[in-house]
Amino acid sequence: MPAPSWTARADLAALVAALGPDNLRWVGGAVRDTLLDQPVKDVDAATPLRPDVVLERLAAAGIRAVPTGIAHGTVTAVLPDGPVEVTTLRRDVATDGRHATIAFASEWRDDAARRDFTINALYADPRTLEISDWFDGLPDLAARRVRFIGDPHQRIREDHLRILRYYRFQARFGAELDAAAEAACAELAPTLKGLSRERVAMELLNLLALPDPAATLARMEAAGVLPIALPERSTGGVELLTQLIGWEQAHGMAPDPLRRLAALLPADPRQVDQAAARLRLSTAQRKRLAQAAKRQSHDGDDPRALAYRLGRAEALDRLALTGGDPSAVAEWDMPVFPLKGGAIIARGVSAGPDVARLLRMVEDRWVASGFPNAEATDALLDHVLAAHRGG
Repeated sequence: MPAPSWTARADLAALVAALGPDNLRWVGGAVRDTLLDQPVKDVDAATPLRPDVVLERLAAAGIRAVPTGIAHGTVTAVLPDGPVEVTTLRRDVATDGRHATIAFASEWRDDAARRDFTINALYADPRTLEISDWFDGLPDLAARRVRFIGDPHQRIREDHLRILRYYRFQARFGAELDAAAEAACAELAPTLKGLSRERVAMELLNLLALPDPAATLARMEAAGVLPIALPERSTGGVELLTQLIGWEQAHGMAPDPLRRLAALLPADPRQVDQAAARLRLSTAQRKRLAQAAKRQSHDGDDPRALAYRLGRAEALDRLALTGGDPSAVAEWDMPVFPLKGGAIIARGVSAGPDVARLLRMVEDRWVASGFPNAEATDALLDHVLAAHRGG
């Protein structure tokens, strides 16, 4: 493996020294992404040492350790340049498609064999950076091929979420499709029904956050996977997603997975809320999707008025899904309404519900007038008060 900057971190050298160079290998995404010359976000390590021994050795070396997943063998070493998850070698004892019962292992190959894809089962020696590859992950990486380790049907039956993980990894890294993986995902798509909705939502949003997942979503639709993962999707959802991605690219907008999810869903607030509730999305996410579902009724509305009333993200959702120009709101310094209730009371209106009502009326006119300055806002107040007193 090349020697990128992360391998020269002093804190990683301290970690290796604490556990012993024979007892640690870099594994997973950091190795894979280094070989692909892509940025490395997280560094993970594997070790034959048991978690209690890892904790003891890190403590002796003065390295803070957190038992983040101790039951599954994971200890997080809190290092100056970023945390590292250190996980004891494992092998599966029993699986039911949702959970796995594991046992600690002593052989590196056993640990590699339980991983999902060949490109994720690459281990690097911290001293020499020599790669250990038991399942031909290096040729797959060179071919940009995402391939299950062993029989794909068996691997999916062990963990049904691997169907969605396959599509996410294929969208991110893949060029050459693996026929066996594609067939297994299509055949076992119904097993997704047994997964927690949170896990499905996480994978869908992670997939939608990739630069251009439209072709992958189209394959998922054709294979019968998307109808099970997202039964509320609209008939033309993938097509609208494709258009949305083109809009993002044309306007220099970063991928927004929630906005892209809105493209897949129908313009029907009731159905969208059902989908959001089923996926256990947060209250804020549900509200935003509900606003995006109203896009047809607000098409043509002033974008800045929408941004002021609903929020910048919500206004951009509407513009994106209807092909509008985002320039009016993308970098807009949203103004603050310059009036308070005290200004109305100072004009002779008694404190009470009339103050709030009149304030809302002035604010509505202020928004409709394009957010004028304080002097013009005072003139709007005069007109509203004159009408109020005349009435």
